[in-house]
Amino acid sequence: MKSANGFDYSLKENVQVESLMNRKAQVRKAHVNYMKNQLDDVDCYRGRATFEDEHRIKISGIRGEEEIIEGKYIIIATGSRPRDPEEIPIDHEHILESDSILSMIYLPSSLTILGAGVIACEYATIFSILGVKVTIVDRGERPLSFLDPQLTDKFIESFKNQGGEYLGKQTIESVEWDGISEVVTKLASGREIRTQKMFVALGRLANVEILKPENVGVKMSPRNQILVNEFYQTEIPHIYAVGDVIGFPALASTSMEQGRRAICHALGKDLGTPFENVPMGIYTIPEISCIGLNEDVAKEKYGEDIIIGEAPFEKIARGQISGIQDGLLKVVCAPDGEQILGVHIIGEGSTELIHVAQTAIIGELKLNTFIENVMNFPTLAEAYRVAAIDIQNQYKSKKS
Repeated sequence: MKSANGFDYSLKENVQVESLMNRKAQVRKAHVNYMKNQLDDVDCYRGRATFEDEHRIKISGIRGEEEIIEGKYIIIATGSRPRDPEEIPIDHEHILESDSILSMIYLPSSLTILGAGVIACEYATIFSILGVKVTIVDRGERPLSFLDPQLTDKFIESFKNQGGEYLGKQTIESVEWDGISEVVTKLASGREIRTQKMFVALGRLANVEILKPENVGVKMSPRNQILVNEFYQTEIPHIYAVGDVIGFPALASTSMEQGRRAICHALGKDLGTPFENVPMGIYTIPEISCIGLNEDVAKEKYGEDIIIGEAPFEKIARGQISGIQDGLLKVVCAPDGEQILGVHIIGEGSTELIHVAQTAIIGELKLNTFIENVMNFPTLAEAYRVAAIDIQNQYKSKKS
């Protein structure tokens, strides 16, 4: 594969998926050890938990032993598992989901991905960059539909440049393994897709069945997710729920912050900055990150006169030097040309760059901050200044 800076790069022919999985295991082990060290003063129990009543949990151990523990407050954070649609014959060998895909021992030559959410798109770009021919099939018009449309347009363009294909507004008629070498996907449009493997990424289900929260009055949504208020309280005020079990956005950073907020609320502590000031990071290639209001929501709240500033990475010196030209930083500003309402970024390093916007929004800094303060040159952070100058020029034009 040829990068924008003129250098060729590719995966070594003798690299095995096993080596990638080993690296994943090393990273995971290091993080697990770090988290364990934070729990030195916490009593930990291993087993399956079930509500006995509103304050008591029964834990069934792996050897059949049972123990009852009691808590003044209870937080449900039991995570989720892949949703396996009945109409798709997932066999975990040819047709896989987000757990079994990590057990592959070789890279397939081609891959069909069903779904276009965060998990689907992250894996799609990873496999594509490794040389796999990837086709995404989804019911929606565009992938990652909760994002600013301009970012998803950029994502699709980049994905196509990597050799991938996105098929939106599609209905699946059938999926089957042909018994020889390919998974055959038939679409209502008449198209037939044949690939070596399939990855099913059509959502996740909350792990709540064994816990049986409904037995103590905890209400569930039609999608079997736990319903909570803005403080992550369920219908039972001393029982909270956070993370995947309550649904979107179901990202690691947001889930951890939900847990912190639930604990702070239970203990009467200050929750700190509003939750909408928590950034979202999606580890596709290129990365995508955002914070605050997108353009459509900002128009609903502040009117059509909001001002949008853009900084394509191709206009940034560091983007030219590093060959990072498929990125975009977009600033959403209030009609006064000063209040920063949101920032949306796609491109390499976006999950790092977003923290500049986070600091500005939390600190209620004015847009001029990005113009008056000098940033290192050349850096991608210069995009903030370019976008701010764009807004400033538009504001002056409106006033003249």
